[in-house]
Formats: sequence, structure tokens, C-alpha cells
Amino acid sequence: VKREYLRGRLYAMAGASALHNRVALNIAARLLEAARAKGCRVYMSDMKLRIRDEAVYYPDVMVVCAPGPPHPYYEEAPCLVVEVLSPATEAQDRREKRALYETLSSLEVYLLVDLEARRFTLYRRTPEGFAEEEGEEALIPCLDLVLRAEEAFRL
Repeated sequence: VKREYLRGRLYAMAGASALHNRVALNIAARLLEAARAKGCRVYMSDMKLRIRDEAVYYPDVMVVCAPGPPHPYYEEAPCLVVEVLSPATEAQDRREKRALYETLSSLEVYLLVDLEARRFTLYRRTPEGFAEEEGEEALIPCLDLVLRAEEAFRL
């Protein structure tokens, strides 16, 4: 059983649906070539994201462009974090995780994928903070790439 950590407490994670996994894999596959060209790394849900001593999460997909060798078991400086929403985790993804992810100075985009609506909600870093956008496309600045919902949902 995988567990996430938040402020001194461990939380068990439930398994994800087949659709959830296919969508996450499609997104990771779409990002991979662009990430390699930029010297970045793409991870799926078995790589931990450590947020100081406050939290350890397993994002569905994350991209890290930080230089230097990665830690063997976790990353700390993603430019993109993707969470595929499920009924069991949606509230946490939209509130607690978002609040902590936005404290990461490296984070440019936090992307939420709505399986039912087949759309994105993204939180993009601006000089004034993070701005919310919704739609069927997501610009990923660290990869100079536009991700389209149709690519994520291609089955």
C-alpha cells in the first residue's frame, strides 16, 4: 500500500481506475519527447514529490527540469505537476495539494484532469500568483509544449 505524508500523518492511497491510469500514461508519453529534448525528467505515480518536511505526495505525472542528479527516491523541484481527478481525491487535489504545490518556487503549472468532463483545470504561475484557467488545452512553459485534452483521452 502506498502512503502519502502530510504534516506528520500518513494516509493510505487507494488504487486508480483503468481510465485514470490510461490518461496519466497518455499525458506522460506526450511530455516525454519534449522533456528529453530539454534535459528534463518525466515521472509517473511511483516517484515521490517531497515538499520540505511538510508533505510527500505521489503525483500522477510530474516534470522536473532541475539540474544535477536526482535523489533516488524523490524529487523536490517540479515545473509541472499533474493530478488526474477521481471522486476519492478531488477535494484534496483541489485544496490541500494545490496549496502546498503552489509553495514550490519551481512550479510553473499545476494541471488537474477531469475524467468526466474531459477537460483541464490548470493553475499557472504569474507575477501576481497562480491564475486558474479551464479548457481543452494546457500550455506547459518548461517544455514549450501545448497539451491537448484529446491527446490525454485518446484510448
